[in-house]
Amino acid sequence: MSDRTAVTVRIAGEEHAIRSSAPPEYTRRCARLVDERITEIRRRSTLVEGHRAAILAALSITDELYQAREELRRLRDDVAARSGVLAGRIDEALAEE
Repeated sequence: MSDRTAVTVRIAGEEHAIRSSAPPEYTRRCARLVDERITEIRRRSTLVEGHRAAILAALSITDELYQAREELRRLRDDVAARSGVLAGRIDEALAEE
């Protein structure tokens, strides 16, 4: 069983006790990102209610996640292709000896 630690964080002006097996500072960083995104959304439009701002923040963070995943996939594909080319060159060089 993993050890879970309770960490109190403030998101959108409200305190929340989060129990997590992650290190407390990591949980605080995650909460800070959510809080900053909600604050940014509320700053852009004062008409956005609290729960709607939280939903828009979640969508914004999810968009970043999906973009990062796609970039990671592209980078992995690029590394695999380059590795294949290099392996081919090594094989050719060894065959010439």
